[in-house]
Amino acid sequence: MGDLFLVRHGETEWSRSGRHTGLTDVPLTDHGRDQARRLVPLIRSHRIGAAFASPLQRARETAELIGLHDVRVDADLREWDYGGYEGITTVEIHRSRPDWFLFTDGVAPGPPDHPGETPEQVGERADRVLARAEAAFADTEGCVVLVAHGHFLRVLTARYLRLPPSSGALFQLATGTLCRLGTEHGRPVIAAWNVRPGS
Repeated sequence: MGDLFLVRHGETEWSRSGRHTGLTDVPLTDHGRDQARRLVPLIRSHRIGAAFASPLQRARETAELIGLHDVRVDADLREWDYGGYEGITTVEIHRSRPDWFLFTDGVAPGPPDHPGETPEQVGERADRVLARAEAAFADTEGCVVLVAHGHFLRVLTARYLRLPPSSGALFQLATGTLCRLGTEHGRPVIAAWNVRPGS
């Protein structure tokens, strides 16, 4: 597999306030749009063979602002379904569950339209995305770009590195940043992480 670029969407009101933003389709803030635009030089410096984005507007708009073309919308790139914790901050959850940790405990059940996901279910989606990325490398030259969400991309990185989904906890990921996954001596590695222009 060639280089896989991960882009976390720019800031939203909910990401700024720490609210778990799974399937709620909130837009980027003006600052989030600026974050995305600042990634353009980093994206343009590489040959892009294929690009995929989450169906949620914050990811699709980020993909547009960074100048990606022919972006394939992939439902598996959506953010973690936080179920009963949608829109709630970790601080609020800790009031009733002081030892709760997303990457090992998952979420409280939600309503039928977003019941919540376990770490393993998110890992299964990540595995499907990685399989599609690998297929894209076979059909094109250049890098593959995935534009998605913080917690999902952290789990995807863990799976890329052949780690369990819970190991996504190891990879803090800021809004409006670029990461590169590659290989060294045939083994998967993180080649760059949380990159912004000038960093």
